[in-house]
Amino acid sequence: MNHEISNAAIQVDQVSKVYKLYNNPTDRLKEAVHPFGRKYHSDFHAVDDITFRINRGETVGIVGKNGSGKSTLLKMITGVLTPSSGSIHVNGKISALLELGAGFNPEYTGLENIYLNGTIMGYSKEEMDERVEDILSFADIGEFIYQPVKMYSSGMFVRLAFAVAINVDPDILIVDEALSVGDMRFQQKCFRKIEEFQEIKTILFVSHDLSVINKYCQRAIWINEGKLMDDSTPETISKKYQAFMLGSTLKTVGTKTIVERSTNTFVQPLSDNLDVLGDNKAKINGISLHDALTGEPTTLIKPNQSVQLRISVQANELIQSPIIGFSIKDRLGNIVTQSNSYVLDQEVQPLLPGRNYIFGFNYIFPALSRGEYMISPAVASGTQEEHTQHSWVHDALVIQILDYRKHQLNGFLILEDAEFYQFE
Repeated sequence: MNHEISNAAIQVDQVSKVYKLYNNPTDRLKEAVHPFGRKYHSDFHAVDDITFRINRGETVGIVGKNGSGKSTLLKMITGVLTPSSGSIHVNGKISALLELGAGFNPEYTGLENIYLNGTIMGYSKEEMDERVEDILSFADIGEFIYQPVKMYSSGMFVRLAFAVAINVDPDILIVDEALSVGDMRFQQKCFRKIEEFQEIKTILFVSHDLSVINKYCQRAIWINEGKLMDDSTPETISKKYQAFMLGSTLKTVGTKTIVERSTNTFVQPLSDNLDVLGDNKAKINGISLHDALTGEPTTLIKPNQSVQLRISVQANELIQSPIIGFSIKDRLGNIVTQSNSYVLDQEVQPLLPGRNYIFGFNYIFPALSRGEYMISPAVASGTQEEHTQHSWVHDALVIQILDYRKHQLNGFLILEDAEFYQFE
C-alpha cells in the first residue's frame, strides 16, 4: 500500500456533488419521459472538484460562509451522501456531529438512541453497556435520558450527541457547528475533551468562530461556493477569509501583508436590518476595523493589537457640537469598554447637511478574553452629561478575539493595582 495513502485519515480526490434544480415538479417527469432526452433542469454544484487530504492525528478546520458547501462535503465524507464524481477514502472509524438530530430517532428515548448509535457504529449491546455510564456522566441530562429525544432542547440534544460521539472510540471526530448551541460550561467541557483527543485522534472542525479554528487547528481549509479556495495555516486562512468577507484582497509585498480594496470606499457599509436608535438628523452608514500597521480591514483581533476603528457618518441636518463614539459589548450585551470624541477632549467641527464624514479612533485593542464581541457606533450632539442621540447602531460590527492565553506573560494575567487577600 502506498505510504502516503496509508498515512491519510481522509483523502478527497476531485470530488463534486451536483444537484438537479427544477423550476416546477412536473419538469422532473417531463425530463424522465422525453424521447430525445431534453433537459428541464439546471445543475447546481454544491461541491465542485475539491481535492485535499487530512493526515492521521491532524486537527483541521473548515471555514466558509453559509451555503458554501461545507456541510455537503462533510456528509459525503461520513457516507450520508454519495459524490456525483470523484472519490473519498476514509481510513478509520468516523464519529460525527452534523446537524442536530442526525443519527437519532426522535421517538426513541435518549438511552435507546445511545444503543441505536452504538449499533450503527458496529458495537454489540454488551460493548455499549460498558460505555453507557461514561456517556450518561458526560451528557449530564439526568432523568431526561429516559424521555423521547423529541422532547429535548437543542442544548440537551448536543449534550447527548457529543457524549455518544466521543465515547464510541472513533479514529476520526467530525464536529459541524454543533457546539454553538450548548451552554458555556458544557462548551468548555467539550473543548477540554477535544484537546485530549488531539493527541490520539484525527479531528475535522467546522466553525464560523475563527478564534476556535486558530486555537485548536493546525490547518484550515477555506471553501466558497463549492470550490476549494485555499488550504494553509489557520492564521493565513483567517486573514484571507476575513478580507474576502470584507470585500478586499490580500497581497504580500516583501515581508509585509497589505490590503488591496476592491472598492474605493474607506469604510465597510453597514449590514441591513440592524437596530438603530436616534432622531436620524445624522446617520451612521458604515463601520470597519483596520490593522493599524497594514491598513487591512479585519474582524479577527489579537489582544493588544494596534487598530483603527473607522466610522462613516452622513449629516442630514446641521449638527452643532457633534460627539462621535462607540462601545464594545460581549455576546451577552455587557459593555466592556467604550469611548467617544468628547471624553477624549477632541473637538469635532459642526456637521453640515448633505455631507459625508469619516472619523477614526486609533487605539490598542484591550486584552479581552477569546470570543465574539460587538461594536456599536454612535453620533450625538451636546455634552457627555446632556446630549441628543442622532444615531446609535446596535451591534454594527461583530469581531472575534483570538485566544488570550497565548498573550499572557509566563502564563499569568498581570492586573495593575491588584490586591491579594487571605480570608479567615
